[in-house]
Amino acid sequence: MRSWLFVPGDSERKFARAAEGEADALILDLEDSVLPANKPAARGITRAMLEAPRGRQQRWARVNALDTGLTLEDLAAVMPARPDGIVLPKCAEAGQVRQLGHWLDAFEAAHGLPAGSTRILAIATETAGSLFGLGSYAQAGPRLAALTWGAEDLSADIGGLANRAEGAWLGVYRLAREMCLAGAAAAGVPAIDTVHVEINDLNGLAADARAARRDGFAGKMIIHPSHVATTNAAFTPAPEELDWARRVVAAFADGGAGATRMDGKMLDRPHLRLAQRLLAQGGTP
Repeated sequence: MRSWLFVPGDSERKFARAAEGEADALILDLEDSVLPANKPAARGITRAMLEAPRGRQQRWARVNALDTGLTLEDLAAVMPARPDGIVLPKCAEAGQVRQLGHWLDAFEAAHGLPAGSTRILAIATETAGSLFGLGSYAQAGPRLAALTWGAEDLSADIGGLANRAEGAWLGVYRLAREMCLAGAAAAGVPAIDTVHVEINDLNGLAADARAARRDGFAGKMIIHPSHVATTNAAFTPAPEELDWARRVVAAFADGGAGATRMDGKMLDRPHLRLAQRLLAQGGTP
């Protein structure tokens, strides 16, 4: 999925606008966008949002972090509404994904949901300590759907005064981005790029999204409906890319060769995997 749009869990107005848009997934947020005093009411509002008629858009719920003591209350509210997945913030390592998975086992059984049907997107770089857990997610279990990273909470945790300079990520944030990408690849799941916080900077958003796709990210989290079209465009393979991918797949179609030749260049199995990924992103066989 290309675009993951955050929607405050206590705002029916913003949900209505987001649900009419073209984001691939909505993240109904019970964490940072909801004030502590509003969290009990937000749980009921979020459940109603999840239960509203839907089309192709997936609907995920971001619960509060495991160390807050609020996660089980969040899950008790949203799981009867069958979310497509749960976004776990401030995730430190794979063990926390497994812990959430155990709770989901129980909620799915209690509400008659197919076992294992609720996936998990872990936000894996929001604390300094979490950077050391990015190599663990290959042991997170089958519920892990993707990894993403965040710079704003990380900046607060380490005491940084800025996380970017002249549009470029500074040292530790660049490390977090790249380790998230590597950790996701090692776990065999997509990596999702972090948000672009400047709402009116669509040129900067486009540059971020293009760079993320170039480097191997499969999509991007976004914070405003105006970011959807730019993000979707950046993560949609161009016609010439899909044409190349189809020709690569055709070149390997006999299944017997470990390498082949096309357009005067040698191709091997990594090129085939890239071609297959492009075709999947483009929604074409």
